[in-house]
Amino acid sequence: MPQELAKARIQILEGHRAGEHVDVLFNPTEYSLELSNNFQASAPPGLSNPILQFVNGNSQTLGMDLFFDTWTDGGRDDVSQLTDLLAGLVKIDAETHAPPRVEFRWGRLIFKAVIEKLSQRFTMFLSDGTPVRATVNVSFKQFKPLAEQLIDPRRNSADKTKRRVIASDDSIWLLANREYGNPRDWRLIARQNGIADPRAIRPGDVLVVPPLDEKTKGPAQ
Repeated sequence: MPQELAKARIQILEGHRAGEHVDVLFNPTEYSLELSNNFQASAPPGLSNPILQFVNGNSQTLGMDLFFDTWTDGGRDDVSQLTDLLAGLVKIDAETHAPPRVEFRWGRLIFKAVIEKLSQRFTMFLSDGTPVRATVNVSFKQFKPLAEQLIDPRRNSADKTKRRVIASDDSIWLLANREYGNPRDWRLIARQNGIADPRAIRPGDVLVVPPLDEKTKGPAQ
C-alpha cells in the first residue's frame, strides 16, 4: 500500500482559539532551522583579537514558505480568508495578552513556538482584484515556559566550568561573589589558576572558574 502523505498542521495551544488548528494546504518544499548564541566581546590591551565570553543561548527558529491557492480547485474564493487565519496568530490574544503559543507538526517535526514574524505575498488575482494565490513566509521562534527550562541543566551556572576575563574594576573576590554567591569562595578560583597572591591579578587576565559543590563551598556571609 502507498504510504499516506503526512500533512503539515499548526495547532493553537492557548488563548481564545486554543484547540483550533490551521491546516497547511500544500506541504512546504523546504524549511530551515537556525540556532545561535550570544557572546560578549572583551578587548584586553595588547591582544590582536577580543576574548569572547558566552552569555546565553537564543531560541531556535524555524522558517518556511507556505503556499495558498484557491484558483486551482475552481473555488476562486479570496485566498486572504485562509492566510488571515495564520496571520491572526501574530496578533495579541485577548485572553493571554500576548500572541498565542502554537505547535507546528509535520511528520517527525514537532516544534512548539510563537510566530515571530509573517509576511504575505499575493501573486495571482481575479479580474476584480480578488487575490486567489499567495505565499506566506513565516518564522517560528521556539518557546519554552520557565518551568520547562528549569528542568534542563543550567548552561551558565556554578555547576559548569567557565572562563572569565578580569575587568579593570574587578577582583577575584567580586568574581567569586558573582559566580558562587559568596566572596569567600575565591580560594577555589585561586587554586584552579595557581594564584598565590589574589591581588596580583590584572585586567585582561583570563581565569578558569571551576564547578562548585557542597564540599568546596565556603560558609555563607
